[in-house]
Amino acid sequence: MSGTIPATTQVPLLRCAGIGKTYPSPGAALTILHGLDLDIYPGELVSIMGRSGAGKSTLLNILGLLDEPSAGSYEIDGVATTTMTEKARSVFRGHTVGFVFQSFHLIPHHDALGNVMLPLRHTRLPRSQRLDRAHAALELVGLSDRIHARAGQLSGGERQRVAIARAIVHNPKLILCDEPTGNLDNDTAERVLDVLFGLPRNGHTVLIVTHDESVAARCDRTLRIDAGRLREHRGSGR
Repeated sequence: MSGTIPATTQVPLLRCAGIGKTYPSPGAALTILHGLDLDIYPGELVSIMGRSGAGKSTLLNILGLLDEPSAGSYEIDGVATTTMTEKARSVFRGHTVGFVFQSFHLIPHHDALGNVMLPLRHTRLPRSQRLDRAHAALELVGLSDRIHARAGQLSGGERQRVAIARAIVHNPKLILCDEPTGNLDNDTAERVLDVLFGLPRNGHTVLIVTHDESVAARCDRTLRIDAGRLREHRGSGR
């Protein structure tokens, strides 16, 4: 386990109450999520599992403020997000959430350093501080010797570690990972997971969507989505 304070004595970082998501469709509306209640605590590493179409990506998009729920309330660090304007939600997301995707989503014509600096481009930090942060993030993921390599010159594992560095460079409280090892071989995936599992030690809370039971077993908790409803169990820890 992560060694964090027991959840009963902590204030949740994320709190979902009665979250539902319904999409209009010809005939009856399509409901993807049904009244989800969920608390995630600071420093936790939580996996999300479920069959294709069960609602994992929909939930991740809501937690990452990329989409809005049709019902219920969602708070991050005590801030009610479901009443925010789209602009306020975008600004809050930029400060609070980092994303790691299966397909890396790096900018091909940028080197590793340039990709990692992207989340900082609209901040008021001077360039010297942005560079310092990007260098520190790349060092944390073990790529300080590859800062000037472009995306096409990096291996799959290196690209994913650049993506992790980009996700953490602005020091967000929440890191959301969508199948972060899905495109990697086993050995490379282990190196990437070692980086992800170390993030809570630096104050990040991490949610990982994964199909891999062995990854889920190493997390503090596993949330399983079945037909838009949640159940969970404890993992064996990191």
